[in-house]
This record gives sequence, C-alpha cells and structure tokens, in this order.
Amino acid sequence: METVALVAPVTSLEFLRDDFLLTGEGPVLSVYSLQPCPKACASVSVLQHYRIHGIRPRSQPAESSVTAVHREKKKEPSFYDLAVFGGKAVRLVRFHTDPQDGEHPCLEILGPLMELQDWALDVRWLPGNKQPLLCVAVAHNSALLLDVITGDVLTQRSCLEGCLLYFALLLVHESWADTVLVGGTVFNQLVLWKPGGDESSDPEHKAPVERRLLGHTGVIFSISYLQKKGYLASASDDRSIRIWGVGALGGLGGKCGDLNPPCLRVLYGHQARVFSVRLSPGKVFSAGEDGACLVWDWAEDGKVVRMLKGHRAGGVRALAVSEETGNEERWVATGGADGGVRLWKVEDSEEKKESIEEEVTENLTDLKLPNQGLPKAVSIVGQEDENTNWSQRRFVVCTDKGIISQYSDGKWDIIWQGTPEFQSYCVMETVTVKSSNVQVHLCAVGNLSGSLQVFPTSHPQCGILLTGGAGKIHSLIWHKGKESAHLLASGAEGLVYRWCIDVKVEENSSLALSVNPLPPFLLPTCAKRWLIAAVSLQLRSKEVLWVCGDRRGSLLLFQEREKAEEKKENDEESKEGELTDRKQTEENGSNGGGKLQELMLQPLSCLFGVHGKQGVTSVCEYQGLLYSTGRDGCVRVFRVHPAAEKPEENKHSYIGKSAENKARLQLEVLRVQRACKGMEWLERILFLEPEIPVNEEELREECEIDTREYNLTENEEGNKGREARFVIVGFHAVHFVVWDPVRQERLLVVPCGGGHRSWSLWPTHRGVWPGYGALVFIKQGAVLVSQPPGEAPGWAGRAGGTGGWSLREGIHGRMIGCVCRLGRIGKCTANITEIKGGEVEMRKEVLWEIVVTGGEDTSLTILAVNPISGSVKVLSVITDHISNVRTITATTRPDEGSKNQANFISAVLVSAGGRAQIQCYRLLITWDKHRPTPSCQVIQVASHRLDEQWERRRNRHKTVKMDPETRYMSIAVVDEKEGCILLALSCSDGAVRLFSVSEVKCQIELLWETFYHQRCVLSVTTCSLEDDKGNRYKLLFSAATDGKIAVWHLTEASPTSMDNSSGAAAVPIPCLDIPAHQSGVNSLAVWAEKPGQHEDGCLVTVASGGDDGQLTVSTIRVQYPEDGEAGGSRGFSHVTVSQTEFQRRNHLQLHLQSQSNILLAHAAPLTDLKLLTPGLVVSTSADQRVCLWRVCSAGISHSGALCSHIADAAGLAVWEGPMMDRGEKGKARFEQEIVMLGGKKHQRGLEETDGGEPVEAASETDNPVCQTSDEKGGKTTAYPGNQIHSYSIGETEININTDTGLKVSCESRTNRAKVGYVLVCGQGFQLIRVEM
Repeated sequence: METVALVAPVTSLEFLRDDFLLTGEGPVLSVYSLQPCPKACASVSVLQHYRIHGIRPRSQPAESSVTAVHREKKKEPSFYDLAVFGGKAVRLVRFHTDPQDGEHPCLEILGPLMELQDWALDVRWLPGNKQPLLCVAVAHNSALLLDVITGDVLTQRSCLEGCLLYFALLLVHESWADTVLVGGTVFNQLVLWKPGGDESSDPEHKAPVERRLLGHTGVIFSISYLQKKGYLASASDDRSIRIWGVGALGGLGGKCGDLNPPCLRVLYGHQARVFSVRLSPGKVFSAGEDGACLVWDWAEDGKVVRMLKGHRAGGVRALAVSEETGNEERWVATGGADGGVRLWKVEDSEEKKESIEEEVTENLTDLKLPNQGLPKAVSIVGQEDENTNWSQRRFVVCTDKGIISQYSDGKWDIIWQGTPEFQSYCVMETVTVKSSNVQVHLCAVGNLSGSLQVFPTSHPQCGILLTGGAGKIHSLIWHKGKESAHLLASGAEGLVYRWCIDVKVEENSSLALSVNPLPPFLLPTCAKRWLIAAVSLQLRSKEVLWVCGDRRGSLLLFQEREKAEEKKENDEESKEGELTDRKQTEENGSNGGGKLQELMLQPLSCLFGVHGKQGVTSVCEYQGLLYSTGRDGCVRVFRVHPAAEKPEENKHSYIGKSAENKARLQLEVLRVQRACKGMEWLERILFLEPEIPVNEEELREECEIDTREYNLTENEEGNKGREARFVIVGFHAVHFVVWDPVRQERLLVVPCGGGHRSWSLWPTHRGVWPGYGALVFIKQGAVLVSQPPGEAPGWAGRAGGTGGWSLREGIHGRMIGCVCRLGRIGKCTANITEIKGGEVEMRKEVLWEIVVTGGEDTSLTILAVNPISGSVKVLSVITDHISNVRTITATTRPDEGSKNQANFISAVLVSAGGRAQIQCYRLLITWDKHRPTPSCQVIQVASHRLDEQWERRRNRHKTVKMDPETRYMSIAVVDEKEGCILLALSCSDGAVRLFSVSEVKCQIELLWETFYHQRCVLSVTTCSLEDDKGNRYKLLFSAATDGKIAVWHLTEASPTSMDNSSGAAAVPIPCLDIPAHQSGVNSLAVWAEKPGQHEDGCLVTVASGGDDGQLTVSTIRVQYPEDGEAGGSRGFSHVTVSQTEFQRRNHLQLHLQSQSNILLAHAAPLTDLKLLTPGLVVSTSADQRVCLWRVCSAGISHSGALCSHIADAAGLAVWEGPMMDRGEKGKARFEQEIVMLGGKKHQRGLEETDGGEPVEAASETDNPVCQTSDEKGGKTTAYPGNQIHSYSIGETEININTDTGLKVSCESRTNRAKVGYVLVCGQGFQLIRVEM
C-alpha cells in the first residue's frame, strides 16, 4: 500500500526569504517557488503518521559578498536544513536549491524519525554551537535540548508550573542558557520562564515562572514576538488578539522583559476562534476559524484595514508572513481546513496607509450632480477601452427633465437636452461600437410616446429619432455585434421593435448613423409584457437565434428569417436617402402597419415564468451555454436543444399562433444555482477566468499525444458547452453584493440602499470578474460612487484578486461524509516499438479518476484525481443541498456509440442527506483536448423532499406530517433501466423507503415505505442473483441501530405509487433477520458466489461493521424456486403477485448458514466497509486505520493495515486499477508506506499479517450497467471494479498483430501486478494504492 494523493488541512506554513513557501499537509512537506510566478516544486512525506505543525529553517551563517560571488561563479548548490515537527516526532530535511536547475529544487530526508515522549509545540535551532542542536518545547511545560545527529536528549528542564500548554514560543540566542520560553496554558494565561537559567546540579530542579500575563478568557492558540518593538501578541479561543508591551525578551543572558508588562491593545474582529497571529513592524496579521485573515494597522488604533478571504468553510489553520521584499510589501500565505493554500501581497509601511479594503465598502463619494433635475438612470461609457483606468472613466446620467449629462475630469457637462416629451419619464442605455478603429459611444433614450433618440455622446447633433409604436417604451436593450449594434425597444402590446445601427466616420470627422429596421418580436400574452434582457446566438448553419428574458420571468427563443432580410432590402431601395429627421421615421413607423403584422417574429420556445413573477434580469452566453438571472434568487444554466416532441405538443406554448420551428429547437434548463440566503434580487453573473494550474506546463508535456484519430469524429457530447465558474451580482437587503457561490463568501459589498435603482459596475464589459470593482449608482437624488474617480482599486485586486493567488485549491472546509467513484477518463498511449528480443516497450498513460464527494458544508464536489502525479482538480461544485450531504450513489452507462469511451463519462448522480432531501443530476464528463484535463457539465434532473411530498397527498389529513428533521442515512440502487432508476434509502425515522427516479419526467416519486425496524436505519445495500434459467432476483439488506440486519426479497413486491386514493401500497416483509452486532450497523458489503456452484442455489456473504468496532461476516444460503418462475424476472419490471399463497417450494428461501466475526477489528466504531474484490474487504474507522481483510469459508484473516492521515474517517470508495509494474512508483510526492498484501515486510506505523487462504473470485457480471455507490448502500453485482474498460491498456493484454512478430516478453508479464485503489474521506481525503 502507498499513498498516491492526499488532501488534508494545511497545518503549517513557512517562508524562505521571498523565494519559496514551505507547506505542511498531514505528514507531507511541499515546496512552492514564488519567483517569477508561484508554482509547486517538490513534495515528500516526512513524519509518517504524524501531522506537520511546524517547519523551522536553520539560518545560514553570514558570508561576505566576495564569498557569495565566488560561490555563485562556481555554481555550487545551496541548501537549507529544515527541522520539521508535529505530534511527538521531529525530523530533519534538506532543501536543495541548485542555481543550475533552479526550477526543480528537491527535498532530501536526513536521518531517521526522532520520536519524543511528549507533544512538540515549538522547535528552534541553537545557532551558537558547531554541532546542530535543537531546542524543543513540549506540551507539559517542559523544554529539552536535542542532538539531531544521534537523536539523544542532552538535557531537559521543566517549569515549576507543570500545567498543559496549548502553544509555546521559544526565543533562542547563542546558547541554551539564553533561551526563554513563552507558553499559553489551559488556564488562559501566558507564562514566561527560562529553561536554561540558574541550573543546579539537581536535574529535577524546576525553573520558576518569571512573568505571568493575565487577561484572556480562553485558551491561547498562538503567540508571536516582535523584537524590534518589544511587542508580544497572543491569539485566543475568546476571539480576541491581545498586544502586550513586554520589552526585550531573550538575547544575551535570557532577558524576561518588563516586570509588569501592560496590555497595549485588545483587538476584536473575528467571528470565531483565532488560531494564528503574526507581528510585523507596521501590521498585525491574524487568522481564525471564520475563514478570514485580518490585517490590523498599528497607527489606526487597531483598525482592520484589510480582510483576506479565499478559503471555504472550516477556517484558516496556518498563517505565514514573509520578510519585507524591499518595496514595503510582504507575502502573506494562508492554509485552510479545506486543504487550500492562498497567497497575497500586503503593503507593510508605518507611514504609508493602505486603502481600507474591508468586506463592506463604506467609502462613498457624491459626484454632486448640478441642479438639472432628479437623476433617473446612470451608465458608465467606454468600458471596452481596457487601457483607460478608473480615474478616466466617464459617467452618463439622464434626469427627469430630459437632460443627458456626462461626468468627465471631475466636472459635469450637458451633452443633450430632449423635448418636453422626454421629461418626467425616460429610459436610457449606452453601448460602445468601433468604426474605422475609432470607438464611438452611443446613447439611446426612450419616452412615454414611443419615441427614441439615438446619438453619439461625442457628437449629439448627429443623432436620429426613431419610433417604437404609439405607447410607452418600457425598456431599451443594446446588443453589440461584430461590426454594428442592435437596439431593442419594448413598446406597447408586447411588441419589441428592433434596429441595426451602423456608425460611419465621414471625411470631415463627423459621424453618420445608418439605421436598418428589423422585424419586431411579439411576446406571449401576459402581464408585464416587455423585455429586460436579450442575447444573440449564431448557429453553425448561419441561422441567428435570439434568447430573451421578459418582466414576467419567462425565457423566450426567437429565430431570424432570411425572407425578412430580403424585404428589408426592398424597402430600403424604395426610400430616398437615410432616416435623418422625425417626419421620415414617423412615416416609416405608420405605413408599415399591415406589413409589420406579417414580419412579426413569434417565439419558437417559451419557458413561461421560469424565474417567477418578478422577472428576468439578465441573459448571457458563455462557452456554448446560456445563463439567466432573476429576482427569484436563482441563476439558471440552460441551452438551446433540439426537442424530442413536436412543437405543437410544447406545454409552454402561450401564443395563439406558434412560430414555424423546423429545427424543433427549444430551451432546456440544465441546472439551477441559488445565491445565499436572503439574496433574492439577482442582477447578473460575472465569470471567473480559470486559474492556470501550477504544473500545467509539465502536464502538457506529459500529454503530448497524437490526437488525429480523435479529430476525425468528435464526440457529440463533447460539442456541448461546459459550465464555467461564475460569481453572482445582486442586492442583499440594502447592499450591492458580488457573491461567490462556490466559496460561499462576499467579494464586494457596497451599501447602496437596496434594489429599484439604476447602477453600473466597473470593469465588467467582458463579463469577467477581475477580483476588484467600483460601483456608480443613484441614491436619494444623488449620483454616488464606491471608489473616488481619482483613485484606483487596491493593488491586491489588480494582482491576484480578492481571493489572492491559489497555490492549491481547497475541496471541502468541513468533514467529507461520503464519496463515490464515477470512472476513469483521459488518454492512454501504447507506443509499441520493436526492440531487441522482440519485446514491446509501453509508454505512460494519462488517466484521471473521477470521484464525487459530499460533506457537512452541504456541497457536492466533482473531482479529478491523477493517481500517478497525485494532482487533484475541482471540476464542479454543487450547492443545492440545504443540509449535510450524508450519502451519494451513481449509475454510469458506457456509450456504445462512442469509439473513445475513455474520453466521455455520462453518469446519473443521486445524493441525499439532512432535511429528507434528495437531489438527482446528470453528469457529463468529457476530455478537454485544448487543456489536458477533464471538464464536467452538471444537468439537474430532479429533487425531492418528504415534507413537500406530504403536502401533495390526498389523504394527508389521515397521516402524521413528516418530521422535517428526518435524515437519509444511506442509499442503494435497486434496479435500473433506460430513463428510470429504483432507489432504496434508509432513514433516521426508522423507515426504509423505495423511490423511482425518472429522468424523462424529471421526477422523483416515493413508491412505498416501511417502518419495520422501528429505529434509525443506518445502512442499506442490494444484491442481484440469477439462476441457471436466467431469472433474476433482487435482495435488499437493511441494518439499524439495534445491530440486526434484515433481508428483503424485492422481486415479489409491487412498487406502486403512494399517492393514490387509499394510500395503500404493496410493502414487502423481511424474509430473514440476522443478529450481527451489539449496537448500530454502520456499513454493509454484500457479494454472491457464481450461480450453479451449489446444487440448491447460491451463497450470499454479508460483511458488516458497527459501532462496537466489530467486523461480522454472515453467510446466507439461498435456494431458488423449483419451477424457476415464482418471484423471478427477466428484466426491469414491476411484478405483481396474483396468487394469495405460494407453496414453500415456490418461494425464494433464505437461511443463515454460518457467521464469524472479529471482535476488535478497530479500536473505534467501524464507519465504513467496502468490497474491493470478492473475498477482499476494506474497512476504516475513527481510529485512522484502513484495514484489509480476507474472507473465505475458513473465516476472516487480517491482510494489512495502514495508518491514514485523515481524521474522523467516515467514508470509503474502492475500485480495481490497471496492471502496473511491480515496484513502479509515481512522481516522488509520497514515500512508500506499505508493501504488498500478505508480505512479511514491516514498516513503522504498519500492521500486517500473512494473508489467508485464497478465495476463488466470482465471475464478472454481464450487466452492461456499471453502478457505483458510497455504499453505506450500493449494488454489488455490477461493481465498477469488475468491469474491463477497453480504454485502459494496462488492465488487459495488448492485442498485437501476430504478423509483425511482436510479443510481450514473459518477463514483463511476470513483473506486472494487479492493483486496487482505496479512497478514504473524512477531514480531507487520501487515495491509497493497493497491490493485490
């Protein structure tokens, strides 16, 4: 066994100058290079089963400049000696930085692991001695001197106050006698004492406490000392940071500072416990459980001047601050409980004040609009000019007096004044177009009488007047094309008038507008009949589509007609000249009454009221998908898709005369993303540009694969758009908010007063959120900006965004409770070349394992894990659950029509958990050939909650309302056919429920429920049996907190709907009860032997693990009916039993044949159990051990165990991998921790015994459906590990043409072994490779 990938809380960070960052994640030490851009360099496992809690580099001896230049000329490699500690262990590591190969530094472990008798809290190098010595502070208020060469403790000294410490800080100088220890006790105090001072000949002599600092009301988690000012900072459980004026500490003679150190400041700003604090000359840095790193200013009376947030839930566990980089800036690094590492640069100057960048921006500036009326609309012009900064931006404001004013260079100018028709009411929109490489800013203004004025802001006299009917202009929409701009005006009676406007630059530098009227849109009959948003799409067939959103909350699809373009050309030829005055435009608007009715475009598809009654606010297109926002608090991801039904069968046809839809196009919603609680008014979304992986260049080198065969026939699914990461812009109460739905944090907050106001955000012209922004808006008759026009947004926003640089992306901030594997995707190569001896040389393969995790942070994360390099990539995050995600399962069906199955995975994912909630999704995983990584598209299928189901029942007055606190504990797939899946779920209210999931109807329906167990049901799983005649039988196993396992025969049940007039349903009765444990059964693993091996039927083996730490294996004898018909089925059907009684011989008979157990399989409750192969079971527990067990007829034997790095292990996923060379290793990221199963080799932290007797594995199933689960429930007959994937050349022998004479050598065959993978999840996750 060996660890190949690890994601765990980052518990230690340390800078080496400003060139490198060292991180500790579990026992793994990693190095990131910061110059010229941050990227990962090297990793190595250092502390075996201990977590790294500190990294201490040994200071380099001072050298003259001549020596340094001489060493540089010789190209001598430089190195750093590091003392890495955590738990009860210390180890030395040498970090080599070779000038000849500076991009690839390496880590070298020096000597064995030095284990102590107590927990190490701090380690420091003693610089005064020639031989390397370490001062170590341990948890029971003691300090010891350690010889790192021999590992011997030279001396040890304890404090007179022998209490437990939560944190300790060692201040060393030249010798042991000068050392001072500052400890934070469990009694909320700080004690200072000298381990080496006033030593007597008696080794038992204890040192007295020199100073005692009182004031905290919670334990101390972190201490920092600033020698330059004599300040000591302490961070506590009471959510505060205290700054103490202690004076000089340490140094020659071991000074203990002032006799009565005062508390200079108490800093309150964190919303939870404070874990870390660091001091610098100008700032105080603190990080805590609330996930924020606060920057405090000395000169501002302890005010928070900056908040650094970039981690998900769980808090910041590690904090590091570098030395000054020379320009009064420092690197700040944070490590989160989500396993992420983020990097910022912060100004650190005592004189220069950094601009305040708090979460809520209170710095608002009034632009002082002159008395020209009340402002009604505001817009930023010239957003497309990226070279123009914020101070050069121009604002255009329209007032109720029909005046258009422009703010530029600190003053207001009137650029256009309308007629009385434009007073009291007007709507305004602006756009920027290019003409002859000149940018022209166009402004459109509409009024109550249907008139529109369109003019360039630089040449208002060149404007034209258009007519949009005889009624009120409700809204204006600009859509910018490649060479022109489209203007849409929503008029009366649901008509949307359209024009195509071109700008021409004449010889005298004046501007001329060319207007081309387009056929109008006709909106469906409803209230609030006008458009709010529109976007144009260009199909491959050169057809033009328009996707629009109206005020009623509907999404509409229109299509341009080619005949309409011909009519427009004929109309233009009959006219003399352009439309330059009001009379000509009015004539064109009135004469076209009959023709207008003929040219009106009606919607091809309509999603009526999909965003509720408050309306759609925006529609945009990005990378092939469409996104819409509304005032219902939702973002909808949808696409234009060919319809399976005829247009006249469309349920959402609300117009009298349907448009001709030859292509049968319709709008299809893929997924719904909600914003945070209380944020209902959404305005738009902004996309996040993907961060470049730190090792992308290396990855591309590995993925240099000939893709010509893939370019010939592209996968049809691969042509569909892929969803991008985005942030949500909207209003939350009285604030304007930019919200990140993945990290669940606010990126920008401006107190604007709430919705119902005109606003404009900069810079958002490309629809991308750059990490910073400024808002201009109207409030109480004033035009306000959140950033003064003369100032630019903060440096941190421009260089890395508000979330900083992501060195490593976080996964889940809280515990991961379940995990499920979907399959393997990627590209594999077998470059077969003839070499000496006729052998075959095989090249490496680039394959990623796709897994889904669910956690207590209510989110689902789709991950891609590379077992070779250990890389982990987040493909998508789903945040639809309102409570803990307890269990997940998935069914995957190989695409028979696809030639490259390795490049595409289609899976149905079902998740369930707290608040009795079920969510179902369709996941499309494809291989991105442009970037050598997988990509994922999530399609929401259906959702279900028990309390909502209860409201729909006709007989609900006869039943008790469902407890809203009911939790789903486990899920298992019972059966599946095309478009429909049967699921069994165990519930905390004592019920076992059967659901059907219909992907066609997008519906989850409750079929039946039974309260047989009368207590919490913890686990369910299923097993499929097949007799010699081809009859199939379904068995369901459920286990509860009473330690009993019930076996249900589901084939005889008739799963009818619960929502009927009588409320009755055919609920089966258990056919067998098995007492297995003394307490709750947390997990089940079931497998059956090959049918026909026994005369009377087959044997079903049930392995179970419970809260009593016991592993129990029960063997059940199953006897098939003699006639082979009763209770059997040859397909997926609901079998209704017509006979009232069956003879005993016609029933499926089950009885317990044998039972064996291991009483103390684990030292804690066994949390999960999985079947790797028939007869090989993997278990995990809160004791952080992953154990393997051989199960055979003779009993249970222990095959091996590994101490996992994951705390609170809760779930497992196991699968079989491809064939690998024995001893083959991936990249040097982790040390080998276990050898092959049943071996005799023993390493530290490893428990192994010889394997039991071999067990004949059952044959692989012929079921074409591959089903996987987190299997607290799951299906066993179609286990993914038993499938042979055609795309993985390592799993089977390579078929080689015998005519070529090439054969795989016997030696290479014997050196290859089958491997399996075990993924354990809890506080993070760890992927382990098992050689079988």
